[in-house]
Amino acid sequence: MTAAVADRRTAHRAPPPVPAWWADVAGSVAVLSLLVVTALWTADRGVQELLGGVATGLTSLGRLAGLVSADLMLIQVVLMARVPLIERSFGQDRIARWHRLAGFTSFHLLLAHVALTVLGYAGTARQGVLAETWDLVVTYPGMLLATAALALLVLVVVTSVRAARRRLRYESWHLLHLYAYLGIALALPHQLWTGADFLASAAARAYWWTVYLLALASVLIWRLGLPAWRSARHRIEVAAVVPEAPGITSVWLRGRHLHRLPVRAGQFLLWRFLDGPGWSRAHPYSLSAPPNGDLMRITVKDLGDDSARVATLRPGTKVLVEGPYGRLTGERWRGGGITMLACGVGITPLLALLWELPYAPGEAVLLHRARTGEDLAFRAELDRLVAERGLVVHHLVGPRAQQPAWLPAYAQGMSDADALRRLSPGVAGHDVFLCGPDGWVDAARAAIRAAGVPDAHVHHERFAW
Repeated sequence: MTAAVADRRTAHRAPPPVPAWWADVAGSVAVLSLLVVTALWTADRGVQELLGGVATGLTSLGRLAGLVSADLMLIQVVLMARVPLIERSFGQDRIARWHRLAGFTSFHLLLAHVALTVLGYAGTARQGVLAETWDLVVTYPGMLLATAALALLVLVVVTSVRAARRRLRYESWHLLHLYAYLGIALALPHQLWTGADFLASAAARAYWWTVYLLALASVLIWRLGLPAWRSARHRIEVAAVVPEAPGITSVWLRGRHLHRLPVRAGQFLLWRFLDGPGWSRAHPYSLSAPPNGDLMRITVKDLGDDSARVATLRPGTKVLVEGPYGRLTGERWRGGGITMLACGVGITPLLALLWELPYAPGEAVLLHRARTGEDLAFRAELDRLVAERGLVVHHLVGPRAQQPAWLPAYAQGMSDADALRRLSPGVAGHDVFLCGPDGWVDAARAAIRAAGVPDAHVHHERFAW
C-alpha cells in the first residue's frame, strides 16, 4: 500500500484557495448582527425605558442582555456548523476560541437577562422576587420551555469548563454538548410568544426569523446534509490496516472518485467506522497520505479511547465521513524553504504535506521527535522522501527534558532556538509547520519565535472537536 502514495494514477483536484477578503466579510457580518440587535432594542424605546426609572430600567437592560445573548448563541451555531468557507478562512483553533468566548459571554448575558427581568418585573408589580419568578414561569407563554432550555444550557456550560471537560471522555462531552441545540430550540417559543422586541416590530420579526432560519440551514446543510451526500457518493471502506509503530496504526481507505473529494494534505476528517457498537461516535483523524486514485490513508495512535478500535478494523468495513476541516495546508505556503516539526503521531498531517508540496531538493527540513526509536513511524517512507524528493530529516530520539522543551533531554546543552537554527539553518525565512501534543507545541512555538520566524509564517492547528 505504501507505494501508492507516490503513484498518481488519477490527479487529485485540490479545492481552490479561499479569497483573503472572505474572513473580513464573515467577521463584519458577525459584528453587524450585534449592532442590528442593539439598534432594534433602541428603536423599541430601549434607551427611554432604561432612563425611565429603576424597575423599567432593569427590565430594559434585561431585554438588551437577552437579545445580545440570543444573537451570540446563533453566531455560535454558525461557527460550529462546519461551513467550509468559515472553516478554511479561520481554522478550527480560532473558531473554537471564538466559539468558547461567544458561548460563555452568551451564557452570562442569559443569566443577566433572567435576573434583571425578574427584578424589573418584581419592582413594577411590587412583589417579592421569588413570587415574581413563579408567576413568570407558570403564567407566561413559553416560559416553562425557556426554563428547560436554561437548565440544558447550564449543563452544557458546566461540562465545557476545562476542569470538568478533562474528566469526561470525548464521546460523553460531545453528546452532552449537543443538548445546546435542544436548549436553543426550546428557548425560541419564549421569544416568539412573549418577547416584546419580537412582537412590537415587523423589522425585528424579519431579522430574527432570518437569523434563526440561516442558523438552522447551516446545520442542516453543512453538518448533516453534506456529510451524508459525500459518504453516499464516495462509498468509502477499509482497504487494509497496517501497524506503523507500537500503538500507531495506519488505515488505508478505498472509495469511488476520491480525486473529487475536496481535501488537501494536512486536513482532517471526522470518521465513523460501521463495525458495531460505537459507530455513531465520530473521531478526528488527519490524512497521512492525500487521496491518490481510489485510495487515501489515515494514521491513528491508541490513546485508550475508541481509537484502540482502529487496529481491529477489517477490510471491507464501511465508513462515514465528515469534512474535510482544518487550515494546516499547502495553500498557506509562500514557496521556498520549509521546516516541519513533528512529535509522535503528529507526523501524520506533515507527512501528507511532504508528499504534496512541490518543494525543491534540500528546501524541506523535517525534525521528527520521538521518545524511543520504536516510536518513529514511517521510517521507510521518510527514507523514500529523502531519496526521491531531497527531504532533509533529523530524528530527535530520547526522553523529554525536565523543563518545557521540544528537544529531548540529551540536547539541552544549548537553547531551543539555537538548536532549531543549527538543525534548520534557514529557518528564519522558512514557512514552519508543526504538529504534536499541546505542551510540546507550545515549547516549539516559543523556540520558533526566538529563532526569528514571524508568527504569520508558523502554521499549526489544534483539533477542536
